[in-house]
Amino acid sequence: MNNTYRIVFMGTPDFGVPALEALCSHGYTPMAIYCQPDRINGRGKKINFSPVKSFALAHNIPVMQPDTLKTPEEQEKLKALHPDLLIVIAYGKILPKAVLDIPTYGAINVHASLLPRYRGAAPIQRAIIDGEKETGVTIMQLDEGMDTGNIVSVRKMAIPPHMNAGELFDELGRMGADELIEVMDHLPEKLAHSVPQDSTLATYAEKVTKDMGHIRWDLPAGQIDALIRGMNPNPGTFSFYKGKRVKIHEASPEDRESGKEPGTVVSLEEDVIHIACGKGCLAVSEIQPENHKKMKSSDFIHGYQVKVNDQFDR
Repeated sequence: MNNTYRIVFMGTPDFGVPALEALCSHGYTPMAIYCQPDRINGRGKKINFSPVKSFALAHNIPVMQPDTLKTPEEQEKLKALHPDLLIVIAYGKILPKAVLDIPTYGAINVHASLLPRYRGAAPIQRAIIDGEKETGVTIMQLDEGMDTGNIVSVRKMAIPPHMNAGELFDELGRMGADELIEVMDHLPEKLAHSVPQDSTLATYAEKVTKDMGHIRWDLPAGQIDALIRGMNPNPGTFSFYKGKRVKIHEASPEDRESGKEPGTVVSLEEDVIHIACGKGCLAVSEIQPENHKKMKSSDFIHGYQVKVNDQFDR
């Protein structure tokens, strides 16, 4: 094991924190951490530190937050650190070749999919929304493209049927951290055996939007369930009930066919709202009315006098 690498870590959101924790606990503490500039919270004008910056400050690691790494000035600052390796996890910027060429061993990235599938911004959410049965993490060498570099290492996992994007995010964060340490412990050898991606198999995971969360009840129940889980916790899925927007937080698909129009409440058995879909039904167990906290379906049924044959999306 070589713990003498001069490492610069680049990342911003929660997904990078398990990897940072693992690096520090295994003797690979970065000499500097780059993350996106601080965001100002609109309401109270408070500055919000990203999870990666908060970690760096708590561990007395210097933090850099340039707006861009494309300027010669910023590239010189990075060069002055004499890094052996950049470790990049959800940094949020594509690094120019001039930056990738600075470290001795280049740059490696932990990506939350089985590349070349699901390149891009939202691989975790898209894998669930698309009904994938398997996912994982890929450690790759960064090049100038969007997740197009050589594959250094892969670790796979099955996606359990009821897992949502938040749970998968946590699982893949831990898995990526473990795999990163495995790579770091054998870095020159792992890099020497990296393999190119087959770009003919590439798919893209574009960012999910709030609008995507509007449930179409004419779709099969299984597909709606996958959307709900893939959009949970953010940005969430929604429908309308008696003209009011409601968020659907938890549900499960059922094979039963009701013969009713999609969006119709077909049963309130066991205080769960069973809604007709294009194929099968969806049993909704957790829901959130507009301007209220999320609640169990039983509370929604009694509080809003839900009846069989009521319609969602009306």
